[in-house]
Amino acid sequence: MRALIVDDDFYSRVVLHDMLRAVAECHIAVNGEEAVGAFKKALEDGRPYDLVCMDLVMPEMDGQQALQEMRALEEERGIDGVERSVIFVVSMVEDNRETNEAFFLGGADSFLVKPIEEARLMAELGEHGLLG
Repeated sequence: MRALIVDDDFYSRVVLHDMLRAVAECHIAVNGEEAVGAFKKALEDGRPYDLVCMDLVMPEMDGQQALQEMRALEEERGIDGVERSVIFVVSMVEDNRETNEAFFLGGADSFLVKPIEEARLMAELGEHGLLG
């Protein structure tokens, strides 16, 4: 599995990387702009990400906008359904409006609240068919 971890907080990136590195090749982006660039390059290289863990609140470009741009890139290439990357929104924000927008406008697949519990993350990966 290839995973892209997107978070402006160093500690959050390290924690997610530590949890995922046993099951995924992990790449890191520190904001939405970097994430969209990495996501686009992965598509162009024919090696799309299986999983994106995206923080919502970030400088430069927030997670919501990055999420929408990633889904638009997939749509432009005719990628849909099970072919799409699984995107987990990862945030300390438990705001219902933010969460609803991520799901209904952005096409997020799951929402995990920080601090993330490893067992919960692994369960979500399993539910989305990303583990072995």
